[in-house]
Amino acid sequence: MTDYRTAQLTRLSLTGFRNYGALTLPLTAKMAAFVGPNGAGKTNILEAISFLTAGRGLRRAALADIARKGGDGSWSVAATVLLDGFETKIGTGLVAGSSGRKVRIDGEEVRGSESLLDYMRVLWLVPSMDGLFTGPGSDRRRFLDRLTLAIDPTHGRRVSDFENALRQRNRLLDQGGSDAYLSALEQQVAELGTAVSIARTETVDLLSRMIAGQAAQDLPFPHASVCLEGAFEAETAGLSASDREDRYRQMLQDGRHRDRAAGRTLNGPHLSDLTVLHAAKAMPASQSSTGEQKALLIGLILAHAELTAKVSGMTPVLLLDEVAAHLDPDRRSALFSKLDSLGGQVFMTGTDEALFEALPAEAEVFEIREHKGRLLERSKAP
Repeated sequence: MTDYRTAQLTRLSLTGFRNYGALTLPLTAKMAAFVGPNGAGKTNILEAISFLTAGRGLRRAALADIARKGGDGSWSVAATVLLDGFETKIGTGLVAGSSGRKVRIDGEEVRGSESLLDYMRVLWLVPSMDGLFTGPGSDRRRFLDRLTLAIDPTHGRRVSDFENALRQRNRLLDQGGSDAYLSALEQQVAELGTAVSIARTETVDLLSRMIAGQAAQDLPFPHASVCLEGAFEAETAGLSASDREDRYRQMLQDGRHRDRAAGRTLNGPHLSDLTVLHAAKAMPASQSSTGEQKALLIGLILAHAELTAKVSGMTPVLLLDEVAAHLDPDRRSALFSKLDSLGGQVFMTGTDEALFEALPAEAEVFEIREHKGRLLERSKAP
């Protein structure tokens, strides 16, 4: 993956963010680990980095809830990114009293967080995702949409517009809107929903091929079989994009009475699901053991990191929260080796420095205590 563009954070600054009044970290290594006790603020640093790309961050928290308690309600994250030999200063944050976060690139305010995708693609794996395969379908759709956003910067806006159009239709059905207005709105829903479904399907197909290609790498993580399933996908399979739109529009029109009674739209891509199987066992991931589910998820993230680099031409930054805690030493070593070979910058957290003994000697380990961070000395490989 060395032929791809690689973004590297060289400096990270937090102000009024979570438990940090102010924190600045110089970053020189490709791999870094933040270690310290629970509650010290390790995950908060990863969350701050996750805001340096499009979307709502790894916790999907309300922006106002991120501000430091006792502060003025504002917060900011700023970073220096080295890309193509040039340094760019990017930043984002919330101004107290405002509703949306601001984004700046080299001091100039830009519209929308999608602009940050030109400088960084960020992927993450956090403990809250451990129940992905057993939780509601909405969690898996959101997971798939994040995977899609990393390779298609327009996808996030597309999903948001689709969900907004659906809400408007539901409201109009409830209030008894005119047929003409409903038809116009359903045309919009059909166009957006079809585009969302096609983008998700393309991501799943590309990811499946990447996973198949990784089978020869002999990684200590099981391979997954992934598929996008739903009534909409089943009914529109094999149709062209325009025919899918027409079919969906007709489905919406025919379902008005049923949807009005239910108070929601009962058919469409907003109900589709990402199904995942343990390929070697032909077993649904939801029925696999907890350890197997974690390993499947790690394998998916690694495959997606390679896919993101291949499609976007930019190696993603990876955020891995407590990823090493439940892996045996051999799997930890194999994971670190694979991460190193990906070529992108990786940030990890853990409560024990010993979890990261197998990291490359040039990796950095920061001790996070009392809302501060200090770089720990590590012995160099002979």
